[in-house]
Parts: sequence; structure tokens; C-alpha cells
Amino acid sequence: MKSMKYILLIAMFFTIGGIKAHAGPPMGRDFGLGIMVGEPTGFTGKLWMRDNTALAFTLGSSYLGKVRIGMDYLWHFDAFNSNVVKLYAGPGVAVGIGASNGWWYTDKGKPYYRTTDETGFGARALFGMNIIPRNTPIEFFGEVGVMIGLLPENFTNTEFALGARFYF
Repeated sequence: MKSMKYILLIAMFFTIGGIKAHAGPPMGRDFGLGIMVGEPTGFTGKLWMRDNTALAFTLGSSYLGKVRIGMDYLWHFDAFNSNVVKLYAGPGVAVGIGASNGWWYTDKGKPYYRTTDETGFGARALFGMNIIPRNTPIEFFGEVGVMIGLLPENFTNTEFALGARFYF
């Protein structure tokens, strides 16, 4: 099952590679701040570097640690030939500090929780969709990703998040 996730992720990146790559920040503003819920839950920021690339930052909490800091490099695609709805994908990293009270994994129906205070580190790949209503400095987004944990243990997990950002 895990190998199927990786195959689908790789196929997604190759499929998106041929899609017209024109996006752009809301109202030409390059920096936005907001909130997101899901995995992770917390604050989010986004800095557009070009019309189709951006850096997204997160500060919140997750199963990786009480405090989670993350950064993603995103490519935006105009898959629907729309000025409002765009797709995006990209790689990212996350660092978790402190023990989390969140779900870690399930084995034979029994849940396990992360109880160590060690720093966690993981790499992730994500795919998302953003909605930027016309003539507003607001972006709504939803994303799904695969996290590959490297420290303190090796693991994989699927992440989902919804959020909104206001652009300055």
C-alpha cells in the first residue's frame, strides 16, 4: 500500500509537468499570512517568488511535535484555465520540537502516540488547490501530502490541511 502512494505521487508530478504554468499571487501582492487546520494546525505564510513559484511556511503543532516549523517550495499550475482556481505541488521539510499528544500510527487497530521529546525531522511532498477570488487579497487552499519521517524514527504519514491567507 505504501508503494502505491509513492507511485501515485510520482505520476502526479509527471502529469502536472505538462500543464500550463501560469498562476500569480492575489492582486499582485507577494506576501500573505493566515491560518490552517488539519495536519499541521497553526499559522501559515506564503511568499510568491514568481507568478508560478512560491515558498510556504507553517508554524503550528502536529504529530511531529508540539511545535512544528515547516517550509514548502510550491509550483503553481493553471490546470483549469481559470483565473480563480489553481493547482500546486512541491517538496517540503518539517521540524517538530517537543513531544506531541497526537496520533502517531496504528498497528492492528491499537493506536500509538509519540511520547519522546526528541526533535523530529521529515520531508514531504504535497499537492493542493488554491482559490483566489477575483479582486480580493485572499487565498483559500486545501492540500494533501505524504510525510516521510527521518528522525527520530522512520515513518510515513498522509497529511491533509485547509486554510486561508490574507495578502499584504
